[in-house]
Amino acid sequence: MFTVSQLAKRCGVTAETVRYYTKKGLLKPSKNPNNNYQIFALGDIQKLRFIRKAKLLGYTLSEIENILNHSMQKNSPCPIVREFIQRRIKDNRQKIKDLIALQTRMENALKDWESKPDGMPDGGSVCHLIESFSEET
Repeated sequence: MFTVSQLAKRCGVTAETVRYYTKKGLLKPSKNPNNNYQIFALGDIQKLRFIRKAKLLGYTLSEIENILNHSMQKNSPCPIVREFIQRRIKDNRQKIKDLIALQTRMENALKDWESKPDGMPDGGSVCHLIESFSEET
């Protein structure tokens, strides 16, 4: 049996992380009847390590909870594990594509702005550099 601090130390996380995962229902400790402290079992080490690995792979806490629930119900979580990561890969590819487009717009704008003088706000203009930006660029 482990306290919050002991579990955190064994798994290389902070006590706050253990408390947060407990609050979210991912870890379900029992209570010490003498002092009402949370007590974690040996299996919680494995569960916490699983949560950490899943987080490293980009799974959300909601997805991790879903995976854990499938496992607890003696159902293979592997199909949803694949589904979740396939969706995440697709989303990440789109985010990368969007970031590359943003980076290109930013670099093109900066290149264009290098030759333009600084301007002063005149009541109708805030910054002529941004206002001169063409969305078609």
